[in-house]
Amino acid sequence: MPSRSRGRRASPPAPTQEDDDVDFEVSYSSDEEDGEEGDDSEEGSEEEGAPGSEPGSGSDSEEEEDEEEEDEERSDADEEVRESVGEVCGSSVQASRVPGGAPAAERGNTPTCPVCMEAWTSEGPHRISCIPCGHVYGRSCLERWLTQRGNTSTTCPQCARRFRRKDIINLYAPQVVVPNNDLEKQVVSCMQKVESLGEVVRKQGKMLEEIKAEKEHRSVDNGVSKRQKIAEHAGFGSSNCCCLVLQNELLLDGARVMGIDASNQIILASRKAPGLGQEHVFTKINMLSTHQGREIQLPPGTKVVKDICILHDGSALFASLGRRLSLFSMMTESVVLQCDLPAPGWSCSADDSGSHHVCAGLQDGRILVFDIRQTSRPLHSMAGLSTHLVHTLHCVTDNNGSRKVLSASAIGPCMWDPDGSQSKPYLLLQTDDQRVCFSLACAPPSSDTIVASFRPKADSSGDAAPSQVYPSQTQAASGPGKQGQHTVVTRTPWGVTPFVEGRTCYGSVSEVRMCKSAIIPYGNNNQHLFAYGDESLRGVRTWQLPWFGMHTELRPHREPILDLRFVESPAGGRYLGCLSNEKLQVFRVVQNSK
Repeated sequence: MPSRSRGRRASPPAPTQEDDDVDFEVSYSSDEEDGEEGDDSEEGSEEEGAPGSEPGSGSDSEEEEDEEEEDEERSDADEEVRESVGEVCGSSVQASRVPGGAPAAERGNTPTCPVCMEAWTSEGPHRISCIPCGHVYGRSCLERWLTQRGNTSTTCPQCARRFRRKDIINLYAPQVVVPNNDLEKQVVSCMQKVESLGEVVRKQGKMLEEIKAEKEHRSVDNGVSKRQKIAEHAGFGSSNCCCLVLQNELLLDGARVMGIDASNQIILASRKAPGLGQEHVFTKINMLSTHQGREIQLPPGTKVVKDICILHDGSALFASLGRRLSLFSMMTESVVLQCDLPAPGWSCSADDSGSHHVCAGLQDGRILVFDIRQTSRPLHSMAGLSTHLVHTLHCVTDNNGSRKVLSASAIGPCMWDPDGSQSKPYLLLQTDDQRVCFSLACAPPSSDTIVASFRPKADSSGDAAPSQVYPSQTQAASGPGKQGQHTVVTRTPWGVTPFVEGRTCYGSVSEVRMCKSAIIPYGNNNQHLFAYGDESLRGVRTWQLPWFGMHTELRPHREPILDLRFVESPAGGRYLGCLSNEKLQVFRVVQNSK
C-alpha cells in the first residue's frame, strides 16, 4: 500500500529580529496535499510508512507518538501567543470585568476585545478593528502587539496568521452598546422605590390634611364662646349669638348645585354621573342619614342643571342648559312639568306667597315668568339691561308688600317688577366697569339686606382700586383665587335712592365660577350672618352684618365651595348646606342666648 505523507502543524517560532522581514504562515494540509505541500512547512513532513513496509512494523506507534507530540506543541504555541499578548496589553482574562461586576468571560453577548477583554468603542484608540483573517480586536491592542513584535508584522493571537500595521481595518459601527443587566436591574429597583415613596408621601399628605381639618374644626367648636365674647365686646350683638354645628357630612363626587327641603329633611343635589359621559343626575339624600342617597336619571337633553329651588309643597324647580325649566316631584321622583326656554337657563326662583308663578333667568339676560298651571307660553318675557347671563334670582317683596324679582348678572344686582308696567329693571348700585358681579345673597322674602360679591374683570389687574382701602378687621386675600369684595346693599327709607352701597370686606374668590353665597338670619333683633366660600380656605367663612365682623370658619374641603343654601323649616329648624365637588356638609344653626 503506498505511503501517504502527513503534514504536521508547526509551532510558531520564537519571535526574533530576523523573522520580522519574513512572511510566516502556518498551514494545515489535507491528506491529498501532504505530498505536495509538505516541503513548504517549517519542519517538513514525515512519511507514515515506506513502500513495501509490513503491517505492524512500528509505523503505527511512530504515528501515535507524532500525533501526541503535535498536540503538545500546538497547545504550547497557543499558550505562548496568548501569554505574550496578555503581557503586552496589561490585562488578564481572570481579572477583566465589565460594569456590573461579572467577569467579562462570563458574558457571551458582551462586545469586548478578545485580547484585553475590555469593551471596545465605536471611535477612539480602542475602536473596533479587524485584520485580514477576519478576527476583530480593539485597535490599541493590535498596535501594542505590533510594537512589541518590532512594529513591522506579527501574527493573529487567535489563528496565528501574519498581518502588518497597514492591514488593520477600522470598522465603522454607528453605536457600540455594552449591555449591563446589573445596572438595569438597579435602575428598575430605584424607580420602584421612588414610586413607593411617592405613594407614602401622598398618603401622609392626605393624613396631614385630615388632621389639620379636624384641628380647625375643634378650634371652631371650642372657640364659640370666645368669639361670642369678642362680638359682644365689639357691639356685634349684645343679646344673642349663633354658632354652626356640623350635623352631617357625605362624600358626593361630581356635585354642582343643590336644593334643601327643610320640612321633609331632604337634599336634592345635581351631579355628573360617573361612567355616563356628560349625563347629569339627581341624588336624593336624607339630611339625617349617613347613606349616599339614591341616584335619579333626568330626561334626555336636560344637560347641566345650574340652579334648584324648593317650592312650598316640597317639589323642586330647576333650570338647565338644555333650555328647560322643569318641575321635579319628590314623591314620584320624576320630572312632572317642563317649560321650553328660548335660551339656556342659569337660575330660577318661585313666589312663596301662594301664587303659582315661577321665573327663570336666561343666558341672554332675559327673565321669563311662567304660571305652572299653564306652561305653553310665559306670562312675561322681560329683557335685561345687558345680554350678560342672569346667574341669580330671588322672588322677594318690597317695603310696600309688592312682589319683586331680585336678579344678578355681571353688571350688578337689579330689581324687576313682574306685575307692574315697568318693562326694564333698575340697577341697585352704580355701574362699575372694573368689576364683575358673580354672586348675590339675600334672605327672602325680605329684600332689606343684600350682599353682592364682585371680582375684577379679567382684563384688569387683580389689585384693588386705589380708593378701596382694607377695613381694619379684614385681611388681603392670599393663596389661590383672585382678590374680590363682598358689599352690603341696604334699603333706604327715602325713595330717591332705594338702595345704597354699605360696608365692604375683601377675600379670595373664584376667577371664573359663579359661586353661591347665603345670608343667615338669627337672633331677636334682625341680625344676619353672611356666608361665602373662600378660595384660599377651601371652606366657608361667615361674617356678621352689616359691619362684616368676623364670625367663624367652617371645616374646610379639599375642593372649592360651589353652592351654599340656607333654609328654615316650619318647625323652626335652620340649616346651612355647603357643597363642593367632592363633599356635602349640613350645618345646624344654633342660637346661644346670653
